[in-house]
Amino acid sequence: MTSEDSIWKGTEQMNSRERVEMVFRRERADHLPVYHVGFSSGVASELLGREAYVGGGIQQWREATALWQGEQAHQDFLERSFRDAIDLALLCEQDVVRTRYWRYPRKPTRRVDDYTYLYEYGSKEDWQVLRYDPASEQCTIADVVLKAAMSIGDLEVRVEAEERAILDYQPDEERFASELRAHSFLGNERVVRVNAGGISIPTDSVWLEATLLAPDLVGRHLDVQVERARRDLAFLSDRGLTWFFGGGDLASNDGPLYSARTFRKLLLPRLQRIVDAAHACGGRYFFCSDGNLWPVACELFEVSGIDGYCEIDRLAGMDLRELRSRYPRLGLIGNISSYTAHVGTREQVVCETRACLDEARSCGGVVVGVSNYFVPGTPIENVRAVLETIRQHR
Repeated sequence: MTSEDSIWKGTEQMNSRERVEMVFRRERADHLPVYHVGFSSGVASELLGREAYVGGGIQQWREATALWQGEQAHQDFLERSFRDAIDLALLCEQDVVRTRYWRYPRKPTRRVDDYTYLYEYGSKEDWQVLRYDPASEQCTIADVVLKAAMSIGDLEVRVEAEERAILDYQPDEERFASELRAHSFLGNERVVRVNAGGISIPTDSVWLEATLLAPDLVGRHLDVQVERARRDLAFLSDRGLTWFFGGGDLASNDGPLYSARTFRKLLLPRLQRIVDAAHACGGRYFFCSDGNLWPVACELFEVSGIDGYCEIDRLAGMDLRELRSRYPRLGLIGNISSYTAHVGTREQVVCETRACLDEARSCGGVVVGVSNYFVPGTPIENVRAVLETIRQHR
C-alpha cells in the first residue's frame, strides 16, 4: 500500500457532514466539500425544471401574495419554499444545506396591483408599500409618506424600543421551523445552516454619523443584537443545530464602510461575546460578509475567535492563499465569483472554478462555492459549468 493509499483509506463511505467536519479539522476528506450561498429564483427554476421558490426580493413578494390570498396559501408558500430549497441543495450536491431564503411575513392590507402591496398599520406616517420588479427579482419596501431624514435623536427612540423588546424576547420553534425540520431528517448526513448570531452596524448615513457622534448609542444597538444572539444560540444548540452563520455586511470592494477604529471599539468586543456564546454551547460561528475586509482582517479573522469566514469575495481581493497564509486556523467558505458566473464566458467560469478547487485543495480548511449568489440573468450554461467542474474535480 502506498502512502497515498493510506491517506485515502476509510474515506469512501464519508457523508457530507463528516466531509465538512474533517475539512474544518484540517484533515483530508474524500472530496472537497461544497456550499453555494444562494440562487436567484430564475437560475434555480432552470436547474429544477420548475418555478423555484427561492431567491431574494421575489420571495418577499411571493410571501406578500400568499398572505393576501389567505392562511392556506401562506402555508403552501412555506412548504414549497422549504422543499425547493432542499431539492436545490441536493441537486447541486451541496454538503451544507440552506433551508431559508428571504422573508417578509407581514400581511398586506391592500393589493394595489400584481406587484404592489400596501401595509396600512398605525398612523399614515407609518404605512409602508412593497413594490416588486420581476426583471431584477428585487423588492423595495418603503414608507408611503416621505419623511425627513432620520436624526440621532430618532435613533435614540429606536434603540430604546429595541431595549424594551429584547427583555421579553424568547426564541421559539416557529422562528427556526425550516432549519429544525431539515435537521430532523438531514442533520446526521449534512450540515444544516442556521442564520443566528448576526451582528452589524447599519450602513445608512445617520448610523455612520452616530458611530462618530454617539458611539455609546451604537454600542447599545449592538448590545441588543448580542443578547438576541445569546438566547438564539442556546435555544438552537439544545436542539442539535450548531453551525451558526452570523456576522453582517460591512464592506464594499473598496473596504469597510466605517473605520477600522470603529470596528475595533464598537463591533469587535460584541462579536467576541457572540463567538464565546457559540463556543460555550458547542457550536461553530461563521462571519458572513462580502467586500474587501483586509483593513479589519486581523481583528475579524484572528482576535474575534470566529471559526470561519463565509462569502469570500475574490473580486474584492480576498484571496484564499493569502487568507490561509495569514490565518491558518480560519475556516473558509466560497471564492468562486458570482460576477464571473454572470458575465464571463464558459471557459472563464471553468478556469476560475478549477483555480478555486486547486487553491482549496492546497490550502486546506476550505468549502468551495459561489460567493455569494447566482444572480438573475446568469446564463444557465455558466451555472452548469460551475456545477460540472466541481463534480469532476472536487
